[in-house]
Amino acid sequence: MLDMKWIRENKELVQQAAEHKGLDFNVQQLLEADTRRRELQQQADELRQERNTHSQHIGKLMQSANARRQKQGSEQTIEPEQYTEPLQQAAEQQQLAALEPLPVTKQEQAAQLKQAVAKINKQLKPCEEQLLEAEQQFRKLMLEVPNPASPDTPIGKSDADNVEVRRIGSIPAPAFALRDHVELGELHGMIDINRGVRTAGTRSYYLKGAGALLHRAVQQLALDYLLERGFTLLDVPLMVREEAMYNTGYFPAGTDSAYRIDGENRWLIGTSEVPLVAYYDNEIVDVVEPIRLTAATACFRSEVGSAGRDVRGLYRVHQFAKVEQVVLCEADPARSEAMLHEITANAEQLLQLLELPYRVVAVCSGDMSPKNYKQFDIETWMPSRQAYGETHSSSNVHDFQARRSNIRYRDAEGKLRYCHTLNNTAVATPRILIPLLENHQLEDGSIYIPAALRPYMNGLEMLQAPAAPVEESVYE
Repeated sequence: MLDMKWIRENKELVQQAAEHKGLDFNVQQLLEADTRRRELQQQADELRQERNTHSQHIGKLMQSANARRQKQGSEQTIEPEQYTEPLQQAAEQQQLAALEPLPVTKQEQAAQLKQAVAKINKQLKPCEEQLLEAEQQFRKLMLEVPNPASPDTPIGKSDADNVEVRRIGSIPAPAFALRDHVELGELHGMIDINRGVRTAGTRSYYLKGAGALLHRAVQQLALDYLLERGFTLLDVPLMVREEAMYNTGYFPAGTDSAYRIDGENRWLIGTSEVPLVAYYDNEIVDVVEPIRLTAATACFRSEVGSAGRDVRGLYRVHQFAKVEQVVLCEADPARSEAMLHEITANAEQLLQLLELPYRVVAVCSGDMSPKNYKQFDIETWMPSRQAYGETHSSSNVHDFQARRSNIRYRDAEGKLRYCHTLNNTAVATPRILIPLLENHQLEDGSIYIPAALRPYMNGLEMLQAPAAPVEESVYE
């Protein structure tokens, strides 16, 4: 979410950001909704103020009238011999009253003001109803405002327009025919997609034996690496309230790709970024030193819109695991830029430990999430695709998420400011198993285990290929 004052002053930039990100958003509609909301708010405030003023006056009048009645009730009774003079005075007052209008009593003034209050309430009710409707419309449009991309973000429409920043490692060129990860997984009895589909439907799988060990090993390698670099490990909820998805910028645009728990205001997470950021919702934090958080979780995505794409194997599945990096830091663009490079370097180092060739690309505006200010993707070489495939993503969100989540800190002058937040996929599996198996295969189907993974694989240096597939699934 952006500051509304900033939006008013930079409406052209906001509209340009929406167009560059390919979003159907009209900033003028937001400005009109904002104007109407503020006008109705002012009208409602004026009516409430007038009502309060009348109510206070009524209270004073009634208090005064009650005090006078109490005083009169406490006066001593007049003796008969004292009647003569007061009766004469009363007669004179009656003669004056015939010449002057009768004064309005405090009770009568109060009654008139009560009528005025009733009239105001009658006006206020429809005004408040219109204000509520205007605020809801304003809120809806505010949630659709994209975060403008950084000045150095490439302008483009899709991932085809992403710009390569650097390329690390050599693409293998073996003299033998390569097997893809599905064939290798079946050869070693590590991957069973048929039973996964039978149990859970399309884009489902089982990992077993060495496959499950590799799945766990890459996660633990990533966690150990991050813990050595000052990250705090959290075990986080896999189901979150809807507001957590909105606060982190995954909704409203991403509702189609998320799984909702029927009958509840909760959703399955597609990344632990959501609960990690939400951990500090509505808090004032200390970011003198950036807050570094990590979690290893199962994640769930419905993959709506990907029908027919990447249907073979483990590239695009409904359930997977991620080790995520999340950073909160002060709202200094230079500081958050440095943190973006730090978390990207962490992911790169893990790929180097896995001995995999990869490249880093600057993500273009049209391939970028509405919430992101700047984004790098890391793509790892996948022989079966004869292309680099996305395995990691790093994003600097600036204060977009913190504004929605109300996460603030005090700057050097004691002023409250919204944090900058960043996130990165340290490793995602089983997708990382695709390049891991395919790049490290030998001609006979054996698979080399990188040295960094061996402590997590019971010391195994090689997965030796069996003479025949370990197990063949047979279905009637």
